[in-house]
Amino acid sequence: MLNGAIDLPWWGYVVYALVTTHITIAAVTIFLHRHQAHRALDLHPLPSHFFRFWLWLTTGMVTKEWAAIHRKHHAKCESEEDPHSPQIMGINKVLWEGTELYRKESLNKETLDRYGHGTPDDWIERRLYSRHSMLGIVILLVANFALFGFIGITIWAVQMAWIPFFAAGVINGIGHYWGYRNFQPEDASRNIVPWGILIGGEELHNNHHAYASSARLSNRWFEFDIGWAYIRMLEVMGLAQVKKVAPKLRLVADKTHCDLATVQAVVTHRYEVLAKYAKSLRSTCATELQTLRARAVRVDGATLKRWLHIDARTLPTTEQARMNEVLSKSTVLSTVYTMRQELSALWQRSSASKEQLVSHLEDWCRRAEASGIAALQDFSRQLRCYA
Repeated sequence: MLNGAIDLPWWGYVVYALVTTHITIAAVTIFLHRHQAHRALDLHPLPSHFFRFWLWLTTGMVTKEWAAIHRKHHAKCESEEDPHSPQIMGINKVLWEGTELYRKESLNKETLDRYGHGTPDDWIERRLYSRHSMLGIVILLVANFALFGFIGITIWAVQMAWIPFFAAGVINGIGHYWGYRNFQPEDASRNIVPWGILIGGEELHNNHHAYASSARLSNRWFEFDIGWAYIRMLEVMGLAQVKKVAPKLRLVADKTHCDLATVQAVVTHRYEVLAKYAKSLRSTCATELQTLRARAVRVDGATLKRWLHIDARTLPTTEQARMNEVLSKSTVLSTVYTMRQELSALWQRSSASKEQLVSHLEDWCRRAEASGIAALQDFSRQLRCYA
């Protein structure tokens, strides 16, 4: 009895643990994240309730709490109100204590009321899943022990630690601290690795923050999102319907003037535009940085890169003064910085008419091409081709 009803070789227990934790990961990314929090797809009641039951059984997470906390994270990203920003709280705090941060925010009624709308509120949710959220993991513990004996308790411990570490810690922590960026949204999100397998595609966190309502998290040809593969399988079986995916950029090679289609494309792909701007000016900035050092102007590459990637208003007053001092010593860097800020202001002109937006973009391109900076000129000419 103490050995359990099923006796497996050592690798059998490993396979069981990996399969069950992977199903949990799939439930989080497909159901909680893409379906509930962002409404990127619709799910048939069959997989929808299976995922809800499975999460109750293996994590004890309440759908409304998870969706609300995640929506607040997007709304208040990298601010003091962000429930789990490593930029504010530190990477160690979020990586190792992510579950505590989640639990603390779940007690905030204002967060649940404001951001938890549209989540399940049926009889079983009210009477079982929300009211007795810990009952499921107790049932799983008993089931594991009955099946595998004492080794089942070890497997249960792994199952309990999997989501808190990988979802609450790795994604919320490392995903906003370390990795590469395809896009430049107004946050610190990163793609941890280009192959989203271990965490169901959530590794592609920068892509997600650029297009939060997209059901597909992969964006480049070399990226793989296993969660998207599962969604497509469900769609083929008639169990899911994708509502939104990230738009694809279209270029018209012979365009020489900005029009409304150009403005619409630039606004739609604004985070990609800023990323391409930074990439195209990288060599120019590096060369100018060497010139400044030769003139005994002290500034490191990482600091300069940060200045050229964020809004100056978010910098402390002392750092703003230092930035202005450095930029005053370089016409090239000052131009690159100013043009970047003016470009990002384009999609913030909520009161401007369509004609005014086209005029603003055309004026920006003309000044970029008259700047004498070759990389900026090339970027502007390509920007005109957006359609």
